[in-house]
Amino acid sequence: MSGTPLQLLPVGYFSRPATTADVPAVQRLVTACEVGLHGRATTGADHVAADLVAPAPEASDAVLVHDSGGELAGWGWVKGRRATVHVHPGHTERGLGGLLLAWTEERARRLGGDRLAQTVTDHDRAATALLRSRGYSRLVTEWLLEIATPGEPHVPEPPAGITVRAFRAGDEQSAYRLTEDAFDEWQQRRKSYAEWARHTVERTTFAPAASTVALAGEQMVGAVLSLDVPGDDEGYVERVAVRRDLRNRGIARVLLQESFRAFYRQGKRGCTLWTHSDTGALSLYERMGMTVRRTSTVYSKALTTG
Repeated sequence: MSGTPLQLLPVGYFSRPATTADVPAVQRLVTACEVGLHGRATTGADHVAADLVAPAPEASDAVLVHDSGGELAGWGWVKGRRATVHVHPGHTERGLGGLLLAWTEERARRLGGDRLAQTVTDHDRAATALLRSRGYSRLVTEWLLEIATPGEPHVPEPPAGITVRAFRAGDEQSAYRLTEDAFDEWQQRRKSYAEWARHTVERTTFAPAASTVALAGEQMVGAVLSLDVPGDDEGYVERVAVRRDLRNRGIARVLLQESFRAFYRQGKRGCTLWTHSDTGALSLYERMGMTVRRTSTVYSKALTTG
């Protein structure tokens, strides 16, 4: 990694570019970090794999830091205006987080970026302090919401003119357009279909039976895309979207309750989802009985040149 901040790694540490073959090791690292902070892991291997797909063979958008024994001590990832840094709990307080953060900023500049954002759980005070010390400021708040389903959820009737069914093969392009149109209101850039699919319908944990769509005639106007993580006793909702002109009519509630019911019938007794302050959806979820399990903050910084 010549010419990067990682030349300043402490003695006994070395760095190299990450590849898709590193998915298991990175997932173990992220799991160790999440268990240390929250007592349980939430990031699956398929999520890590989607992030490690580079836009071109020569593009090194992720870097690993190993100790002298070959153990993975930390990693950094950057894509457009987004970045991630994790340092294994056994390797903190050695400056690795600051060096990896500097690497993500340098990499983003080389890719033509003018701003970088990173999400940090509010439990991680050290990471929060580091970001603030490097000039990052709060952009949005994110909430992990949960709901218990000890009994089968009641699903209300859809609004007049709307039909609801489970996701099925052939819905992919319509769901892509619908969710990206909805997320255009607040997301930083529109994803290509290939990138969107890697993070949704092509993930090994994608659960079509617990994903639901709403139709007005033959046109998809709402969708809930869900994941079923092996070994997890909760279902997870990855995407919720309703066409703008049909919002506030109860469509999202019907879709979510259908998804919760599908997970219940599979033996799950709870569901979770993430939302953030730019979507304005928190009040909807709270009215459905969801509560906040934990909070994260997205920090952002303008990148200077030179």
